[in-house]
Amino acid sequence: MQPLEPPQLFAIVDARRRIADSAIRTPLVRLNVEDAPAEIYLKLENLQPIGSFKLRGAGNAIGLASEEQLAKGVFTASAGNMAQGVAWNARRRGVPCTVIVPDHAPETKLAAITRLGGKVIKVPFDEWWQIIITGEHEALEGLFIHPVSDPAVIAGNGTIGLEILEDLPDVDSVIVPYGGGGLSSGIATALRALKPAVKVFACEVETGAPLAPSLAAGAPQEVAYTASFVDGIGGKSVLPSMWPMVSRLLDGSLVMTLAEIAAALRLLIERNRVVAEGAGASSVAAALSGKAGGGKIVCVVSGGNIDSAKVAKILKGELP
Repeated sequence: MQPLEPPQLFAIVDARRRIADSAIRTPLVRLNVEDAPAEIYLKLENLQPIGSFKLRGAGNAIGLASEEQLAKGVFTASAGNMAQGVAWNARRRGVPCTVIVPDHAPETKLAAITRLGGKVIKVPFDEWWQIIITGEHEALEGLFIHPVSDPAVIAGNGTIGLEILEDLPDVDSVIVPYGGGGLSSGIATALRALKPAVKVFACEVETGAPLAPSLAAGAPQEVAYTASFVDGIGGKSVLPSMWPMVSRLLDGSLVMTLAEIAAALRLLIERNRVVAEGAGASSVAAALSGKAGGGKIVCVVSGGNIDSAKVAKILKGELP
């Protein structure tokens, strides 16, 4: 896939209008912790109708598609959340949806895809990752909506940045979970256009964190990847199509351990009654670590789709 350029601000503003009747404006609330290293706020994308921010980008991409483009349906490759976003919006347009998922995709997300009318095809992780890198799958027909490297998807994600600035104009930093870079680059694009002084940090999980060493080396690096309960982020490498954009837009990547993310997830439930998935809690873990500095920090809680059995273990102080 060819390297992408950040969307223009007008594309993000247009996306906001386009998805206004599907994606809700999520609340921004203070984290109920007294001894945090900063004033921490939560952008609760886990409250979207599908439990994830992915509704925004998928809604914008499908909303821009013509009837001719949708004639043979849509498909995507996703560990679960983008799959739900595409399936939810495809059902609204009355077109079929197929989703290619990695073999470790959680049952909660697979059940949701099926409930929304999507057809699931499960493949080994390496095969799935190759589709993410190339944006191609020869066996399927229809419009392919890339979960990350799609200008319309990135613009839809950027609508979160508009809302953050409206609700907290004096924000100092925003921390965004990093899977492929579509969410962080969309938010950063909006913030750079409207308030360039705001820092935007990615956060990664130790079991698959390619961005941090790539930024340190000044070029994309490959890392080992291990599946974990933090299934919404993590990978083997930075997508080549996204590297020029994320390396220019982001102020760094904060890598968190599984134990730190589990602790943040437990804290969210106990203090704010917010159920986040591992990826969604990673931004809170990063803020609590102090690695993003002080001031007013917004943590994007990207999703809340997690198996109840995993939540139960985390609440008991265990790692799933």
